[in-house]
Amino acid sequence: MSNSSSITEFLLLAFADRRELQLLHFWLFLGIYLAALLGNGLIITAIACDHHLHTPMYFFLLNLSLLDLGSISTTLPKAMANSLWDNRAISYPGCAAQLFLFLFLISSEYFLLTVMAYDRYVAICQPLHYGTLLGSRACVHMAAAAWGTGLLSSLLHTANTFSLPLCQGNSINQFFCEIPQILKLSCLDAYLREIRLIMFSACLVFGCFLFIMLSYVQIFRAVMRIPSEQGQHKAFSTCLPHLAVVSLFISTVTFSHLKPPSISSPTLDLVVSFLYSVVPPAVNPLIYSMRNQEMKDALKKLIQSGVCHQE
Repeated sequence: MSNSSSITEFLLLAFADRRELQLLHFWLFLGIYLAALLGNGLIITAIACDHHLHTPMYFFLLNLSLLDLGSISTTLPKAMANSLWDNRAISYPGCAAQLFLFLFLISSEYFLLTVMAYDRYVAICQPLHYGTLLGSRACVHMAAAAWGTGLLSSLLHTANTFSLPLCQGNSINQFFCEIPQILKLSCLDAYLREIRLIMFSACLVFGCFLFIMLSYVQIFRAVMRIPSEQGQHKAFSTCLPHLAVVSLFISTVTFSHLKPPSISSPTLDLVVSFLYSVVPPAVNPLIYSMRNQEMKDALKKLIQSGVCHQE
């Protein structure tokens, strides 16, 4: 039996034991990471450099890309280093920092997706009030609220999790530090303290989910009332990428944390956590650029010119 005061490092779960597979995972992770950096970097640069994209929708998309870059940079480089050097260790402060940053960025992203649902709702259901309800100051305040709520949530969970005495060793059954796996190392009586905070956060998350769903019910009802097919297509083209990103994010996170214990296994946990922590940041730029003609044009212009300039 050990306690948290004697633990100086944690041991993360390795993706593979064979050296050949470890190197294969390294190159695979490197490819995904570079794709995420390139895709999100291009979106950030295109939005910043093209004044046609200086609108609320693209302002929130820029914030989303920043969060995606941050979240994937919190987990994947460490996993790449562990695979390359055949090392599972992460220091106690490093684990706390990784958990804090990842939870901060992933929580902020979820709250930002809720704000983006409100943006699409106002744009389609109340277009005459769009400029009033989503002025530049309002957009900054809403984005700041998303980042701030994520920061507060992460601070509370990280402080509470790492204040728990750990009685079950230091091996984490995950490739990065996350709350459920650290709770498994805690003493049973202390476990209940974090559970109460998790239940409160779950209510907040469910409230945001309900808001997103109700927003899209209203959006689809409004779109179906648009007389022209071209108008419907334009409305859908601005909504479907966001809905696809929300669906990918929520489905992977929900399955990761709420899957039945009967089908749970270290390998499945590893794969599912990879899906929700790594895949969305890598594919979100692709989702947002596939059906969005304005983004396609901006990216094409950016790539062709090679420089950032205002028209």
